[in-house]
Amino acid sequence: MDENDIIICRCEDLSLAEIREVIEEGYTNIDEIKRIIRLGMGPCRGGTCLQLIDRVLAEYQGAGRDEIQMPTNRPPVEGIKLKEIVGDAVER
Repeated sequence: MDENDIIICRCEDLSLAEIREVIEEGYTNIDEIKRIIRLGMGPCRGGTCLQLIDRVLAEYQGAGRDEIQMPTNRPPVEGIKLKEIVGDAVER
């Protein structure tokens, strides 16, 4: 198996090759990469891929993993049921 075929984000089906391509285009932090290719935006909300992408970025930038800024998490951090959003607005 070619290293570039390794799936980094299972939810969005993103390979290492696709991630490297985006980095080569000049996107150098996780927030930018999320916005471009939806990395970490699937049902698991980056549970696995964010740990992998920080390795890739650290390697690419010649930095330590602790120097890579983790993405901004925006609410909801957990799933919300529709009835919680609608509240009492639903007519019965």
